[in-house]
Amino acid sequence: SAVPAESRLLPYTIDQGRGRQVYISLGCVYCHSQQPRDRAFGSDSARGWGRVSTPGDYVYDDPHLLGTMRTGPDLFNIAARQSSADWHYVHLYEPRAVVAGSIMPAFPFLFVVKAHADAGDHVVQVPPAFAPAGGVLVATSDAQLLVTYLLSLDHTYPSDVLPKVEEVSP
Repeated sequence: SAVPAESRLLPYTIDQGRGRQVYISLGCVYCHSQQPRDRAFGSDSARGWGRVSTPGDYVYDDPHLLGTMRTGPDLFNIAARQSSADWHYVHLYEPRAVVAGSIMPAFPFLFVVKAHADAGDHVVQVPPAFAPAGGVLVATSDAQLLVTYLLSLDHTYPSDVLPKVEEVSP
């Protein structure tokens, strides 16, 4: 039988779905999981990664992007932890500009450097030490779609199937 969606889970919008395809094409799943584990299996809740995921959280995911590796943090609730689109743009352009010592690769090809921004361009304000020379940094449509997807990853709603926190014994 089919697993029902968590009641507060929404289907992806067209742009979120396209951003998910960018996420897949860049191989983000190879370093990031999207499945916070039960306390018995690790310190995910202590890290602030949210409640344990349930099968109903993945109803709209095809293919599933659970991941098997945690080279980077779990992204199941990244939008709850980091809700700033600007932060995500800078992080994608040069991760070390916002997370010192990050081992995530930079994705500069998701951006273009222009002498001047055009109407409708999404200009990314990068810290001066990381800013490109000779112009303004503009997010490509793939960068914008990817950030739209990342900002959809917020599963902090209560689960329909997990016991409520006060029902869990210490």
